[in-house]
Amino acid sequence: MKLYTSFTSPFGRKVRVVLLEKKIDCQLIEDVPNTPDSQIASVNPLGKVPVLILDDGKPLYDSSVIVDYLDHVSPVGKLLPAEHRQSVGVKRWEALADGIIDAAILVMNERRRPPAQQSGDWLTRQQQKIDQGLAGLSADLGEHKWCYGGHFSLADIAVGCCLGYLNFRFPELDWAERHPNLAGLYALLGERPSFQDTAPPAAA
Repeated sequence: MKLYTSFTSPFGRKVRVVLLEKKIDCQLIEDVPNTPDSQIASVNPLGKVPVLILDDGKPLYDSSVIVDYLDHVSPVGKLLPAEHRQSVGVKRWEALADGIIDAAILVMNERRRPPAQQSGDWLTRQQQKIDQGLAGLSADLGEHKWCYGGHFSLADIAVGCCLGYLNFRFPELDWAERHPNLAGLYALLGERPSFQDTAPPAAA
């Protein structure tokens, strides 16, 4: 298998963490969308990373589909419960974490436009999604050690990649001060080699 990804992509990081946690060998191909030499459109019509190329050449996207596939490829370190309702519970965490990332990326892209073309109302709406999403994650986590079911799962990976992306691109948000339980979870995840080995490059 081959994984096309950007090393700064939080969605790509989620897939890379899953690969490491499940001890699945996979060739990594760095590709940054929207750059002149990007090849990602040839494997994903949407021009987005990550994309997993299976051994038969079939591409899989997006990250949620990829990690679901990977969890069934290897029995090592199951990240999704076998029971459907519990699996949906984990995927709900993933959906909220991914949604926060989506809003953060929209904010970042809007800020890259010339100041005169930026929409203050648009930025405010996306920021509200981020703030409300973080509040939702914090409320659901409560005093628990892990996000779902009392043990490490895909829910924790998704939330960890979300919080890591906010630290990387939006350090001014200071979410850890407002949500110390999320900060505790993030510190716990930071002890895992899979998170240490997939941290965004410092110079990016």
